[in-house]
Amino acid sequence: MHELYFQKFNEKVRLTETEQERIKTYLTYKKLRRKQYLLQEGDVCKFIAFVEKGALRAYSVDDSSAEHIIQFGLEGWTISDLYSFLTGEPATYNIDALEDSELVLISKSAHEELLLTMPKYETFTRLNITGAYLAMQRRLTSIIGSSVEERYQDFIALYPHIAQRVPQHMIASYMGLTPETLSRIRKRISTNK
Repeated sequence: MHELYFQKFNEKVRLTETEQERIKTYLTYKKLRRKQYLLQEGDVCKFIAFVEKGALRAYSVDDSSAEHIIQFGLEGWTISDLYSFLTGEPATYNIDALEDSELVLISKSAHEELLLTMPKYETFTRLNITGAYLAMQRRLTSIIGSSVEERYQDFIALYPHIAQRVPQHMIASYMGLTPETLSRIRKRISTNK
């Protein structure tokens, strides 16, 4: 039930069996069906979700009802509206399942207690937040300084598993492109090979 969670945890910070059992008492398990919401915009995000199995997306909807994908979450990744989680303000993202999914959730109160009482959990959290920040910085740098062709090729190189499991129109949304533009880019890239 928590196998992948603890595998990823132990890759960054080694836990004893006792520490692992203690953390388990703070975790809850949740299954989502495809298209089922984990979080809806306007609700307060009360958890961080770790994806044991499946795929999710976090997205916002603009005034013209267009969806803008902010993040994907696949096996071994975390997904949340971190701003809402940390501040208690309403979420600006929706999070739903792209596939039937199994999640490990940690509530805000459990997260805060573990941060205060378990240094290894604090280290694990710091490493995850640092990794997420670096990924966000890489994405912003790419948006600012790379052509759309380069951005797409970088995306495919970094996340081949996403490209194989997620519809192209969602990848286009994540990249800030229309599906038609992404289709033209893919055609140009395949022609130039």
